[in-house]
Amino acid sequence: MPRNVQSQSDMRISDRLNVGAGTVKSAGRVVEIFEFFDDRQAPATVMEIAEGLGYPQSSTSALLKSLVHYGYLDFDPHKRSYILSNRAALMGSWVNDQFFADGTILAMMRELGQQTGDTVLLATRNGTHAQYIHVLQATNPVRFHIVVGTARPLIASGTGYVLLSQLPDDEVRKIMTRTNAEARPGQPIVQRRDLMEKLELVRRRGYAFTCDMVTRGGGIIAAPIPVAEGSPSLVLAIAGISAEMQSREQELARTLLEAIDARFSRRQNDHTHTAGAIYA
Repeated sequence: MPRNVQSQSDMRISDRLNVGAGTVKSAGRVVEIFEFFDDRQAPATVMEIAEGLGYPQSSTSALLKSLVHYGYLDFDPHKRSYILSNRAALMGSWVNDQFFADGTILAMMRELGQQTGDTVLLATRNGTHAQYIHVLQATNPVRFHIVVGTARPLIASGTGYVLLSQLPDDEVRKIMTRTNAEARPGQPIVQRRDLMEKLELVRRRGYAFTCDMVTRGGGIIAAPIPVAEGSPSLVLAIAGISAEMQSREQELARTLLEAIDARFSRRQNDHTHTAGAIYA
């Protein structure tokens, strides 16, 4: 799997999914503009957006004007800056409203961030990858900046292990076979026995812990959030510097699992499923 090599002066992580066959380029750029604002959480000018995403300024300007026209961006003519509109903020709020509408997940993420000082992220499955759909950046002095939309292989990442641990072994094998077949030259091939042993450990402990797997110097502790049957799986994770994560594994794992259990144990019913034995 590809590895990000980060220096102390460059701690930004942004591995997006490759543009696939049949993907419309302009649609991808619109999505990345939304994710840019989700990560920035502040207004931005055309130049800042173009530089941040590596787009030509002329096409960026045209896209932004179109999004203003359709009501998804607001434009400040005095500061010449753009920001997500209230319409964009409300779009999709009805999805999984039992978790998001009352702020349960977001409040839990904020509390974990305040408790640990580390990055807290929410991930879900996107094809053969785990994708970060919401990120609260760390407040610790030395930290990684993880960008919303970053994707990690299911078969070679902490969040991926949690998602795979919820699937039947046959489906895991198919995902592994496909990912290995699509691996670029030089990328290691994941062995079935090794992967299944890791997933069994996740199921037994209720969480996944990995260090230096995708990002050198980075570590992550991830656990499943209980969801209603038929809903997309969600993973909550704490990420930080690998040396710190290793020394605090038990503490952080306990903090993460207790937070999830406290928030969701009362919500569980006969239709709730998770991968972690903690909920058995």
